[in-house]
Amino acid sequence: MLDIKFLRENPELVKENIKKKFQDGKLPLVDKVIELDEIYRRQLLQLETARADVNKFSKEIGSLMAQGKKDDAEQIKAKVALMKEGIQRLEKDVAKNKEEIHVIMSTIPQMIAGDVPLGKDDSENVEVERFGNYAEKGFEIPYHVELMESFAGLDLDSARKTSGNGFYYLKGDIARLHSAILSYARDFMIDKGFEYYIPPIMIRSAVVSGVMSFAEMDNMMYKIEGEDLYLIGTSEHSMIGKFMDEIIPEEDLPQALTSYSPCFRKEVGAHGIEERGVYRIHQFEKQEMIVVCKPEDSLEWFGKLWKTTVEFFLSLGVPVRALECCSGDLADLKVKSVDVEAWSPRLGKFFEVGSCSTLGDAQARRLGIRIRKSEKEKYFAHTLNNTVVAPPRMLIYFLENNLNADGSVSVPEPLRAYLGGQERILRVKS
Repeated sequence: MLDIKFLRENPELVKENIKKKFQDGKLPLVDKVIELDEIYRRQLLQLETARADVNKFSKEIGSLMAQGKKDDAEQIKAKVALMKEGIQRLEKDVAKNKEEIHVIMSTIPQMIAGDVPLGKDDSENVEVERFGNYAEKGFEIPYHVELMESFAGLDLDSARKTSGNGFYYLKGDIARLHSAILSYARDFMIDKGFEYYIPPIMIRSAVVSGVMSFAEMDNMMYKIEGEDLYLIGTSEHSMIGKFMDEIIPEEDLPQALTSYSPCFRKEVGAHGIEERGVYRIHQFEKQEMIVVCKPEDSLEWFGKLWKTTVEFFLSLGVPVRALECCSGDLADLKVKSVDVEAWSPRLGKFFEVGSCSTLGDAQARRLGIRIRKSEKEKYFAHTLNNTVVAPPRMLIYFLENNLNADGSVSVPEPLRAYLGGQERILRVKS
C-alpha cells in the first residue's frame, strides 16, 4: 500500500506506475482517492474543532452552575447536545471516507523499481543468467509420473478418490527423497545464518489482507468455514504476520528467517490442474526465506536471496536460470521480483521452482511493522521473501537431471546424509 502523502504529492508518478503495470482501468482511482482524501481531511478538521468546542462549552456549563446561573447552563447544555449529535454524524462520515480511502489505496499498485523491465505478462520476463550444466542426457527421459511410478513412489489414483484432482500420495524412496530435500534445505539455510521456524498454517483475515492483494487472496486462499481463518499459501504469510503491529529496534535488524510449512492453494484458473502429475497441485511443502530489514538494505538482500536459491539447486545437480519479472507480471504489492526456473532435460526448457520478491514497505504499511531509530523517530520496515525449495514440484527436475541410463537416480553428495548414505535410488519395477 502506498503512502497517501506520496500519492497526494506525486499523482502523475503513481499514474505512470499504473500504466507500466498495464492496469489503466485503475487510473481514475488516483483522482478519486485524492478527492476523498481532501474531503476526509476537511471533515477531520471539522470534527476536531467540534470536539474542542464541546469541551469548551462543557467547562462553561460547570462554571455557570457554580455561579448559580442554572438557566444559562441549561441553554448551553441543549446547545452541546445538538453539537454532540452533529459530531456523531460527522464521525460516521469520517469513518466511511477513511474506509473507502483504505479500500482504494489497497488496490493501487506499489511503485515498482526503476529497473524493472516493461512487459504485459510473464511471456515478456527477461532472462538474467543461466547456471549449471545443460549437457544432453543421451537417452529418453520418461514423463515425471512414469518416472516416479518406476520407483513405486507415486499414487495419484488413490488421491483422486480421497481428495480429487491436484492431490497425490508419495511413498517409498520418493517420499523419503521429498523429506530429505526439505531437511537439507532447512540445514542449508541455518548454515547461511537464518533462524529456523515452523509457523502456524492458518492465519486470520487481517494478516491475509496485510500480506497480499485482494485478487491474490481470492485466487489462492482456502477459507476455513465458520472461522476467521485461512490456510496459508506460503509460510511467508504467517512469518510476515508475526511482526504485525510491532516496533522493531534498528539494532535488531535485519531479521533473516527461514520457515518450513505445508502450503495450500486453490490454483484458480490454473492450466493443467486436471492433468496427471505433481507440477500444479493444491497441497505441497515448502522451505521459505523471509527478511525484515531497513529500506536501504532491501535491494542488497534481494540479490542475496535469489542467489541463495540458485546455489541450493546447483548443489543438488539441477541447472537453473534467473528470470527478471516484467512490470505486468508483478503482483500489486511487489517492487521487484526474480523467478528461479529449473531446467527440464526431458522437454529442453525451464520451469518455475521459486520466486524472490522485495515488497518495499507495502506489507509493513498494511500490517503496521515499524522500525525504531529513536524514541521520536520511527519508520516502516521493508520485507522480502523467497522460495528455498517447494517439493514435490521440484522433484520433477531433480529426478530428470540426476537420472541415469539404467533408470536409477544419483543422489548428490550433500543429500546422502539425509538418505542414510544412499548414493543411488533404484527402480523397483519396469
